[in-house]
Amino acid sequence: MSDVQLQLTDIAVNVMAGSDVKNLLSGINLTVNKGDFVTIIGTNGAGKSTLFNTICGDLLATSGTIELAGERVEKDSPEKRARHIARVFQDPKMGTAPRMTVSENLALAMHRGKRLGLRSRALKQKQAEFLRISKQTPNGIDQALDKPTEELSGGQRQALSLLMATMQKPDLLMLDEHTAALDPHTSKAIMELTDKIVRENDLTCMMITHQMDDAIKYGNRLIVVDAGHIVADYSAEDKAKLNQADLLKYFA
Repeated sequence: MSDVQLQLTDIAVNVMAGSDVKNLLSGINLTVNKGDFVTIIGTNGAGKSTLFNTICGDLLATSGTIELAGERVEKDSPEKRARHIARVFQDPKMGTAPRMTVSENLALAMHRGKRLGLRSRALKQKQAEFLRISKQTPNGIDQALDKPTEELSGGQRQALSLLMATMQKPDLLMLDEHTAALDPHTSKAIMELTDKIVRENDLTCMMITHQMDDAIKYGNRLIVVDAGHIVADYSAEDKAKLNQADLLKYFA
C-alpha cells in the first residue's frame, strides 16, 4: 500500500483579470505522505489559500492532477472531496452551527461524509462520548455541552471546530490560519491541542500559519509558497536547524 496521501502534479491555476490571464499557481508539484504534518508559510497573496482552495475543490485547477487517498479528485466537486478532507478556517464562526448546542454540533460531526437519513439524534445516549471528546480541550467545552455554540468564546468555538473536523479521522486535515483570530494565550492552547490530536490520531495535516515559531515548532515539514510557486520544502531534519531569521528572509 502506498504511503502517499496527497499528490499534486504540475498544478496550475489561472484566472481572468480583465482581458489578461493571471497565474495564481504555477508548476505546483507536492507529495504529502500519510502522517505528515506540513506547515506552510508565505507572504499575503503568495498563493497559500489558493493552494488549499484548489485541493478542496473550491477553485478548479486549470491543469495538472490531484490524487487524494488513492483517488483522482481534480474534477470532483467540493462536496465529493469533503468525504476525504476536513478544514478549519481562521474565523471561529465558520466551523460550527451557531444556534445548535455543542452536543448537537458534535452529533453532526459524527456523520460527516456519511449518508444522512431520518433517524433519532440520540443525544442523551451520546453524552458520555461527547463529554470524553470535549474534555480534550483546556477551555471548558465539557461544561457547555448544552449551550448554543453562539454563546461560546472564540477560542472555545475554534476548539470545537477542531474536534468536529477530526472526529472521523479525515484523510487530510487542512488548517487555514486556524489560530490567527485568537489572542496569544488561546492561540498557544489551540496549537497544543492541534498537535496532540494530530499525533495521537496519526493524521495527515497541512497548516497555513503566519506564526514563524509555530511553523518551526510543529510538524515534520515546512513549505514556503511565493508568487504561486513552492520555493522551499524543508524536511524535519532541516527544519530543526531553522530559526525565525531564516524564514523572515522570504518576507523581505
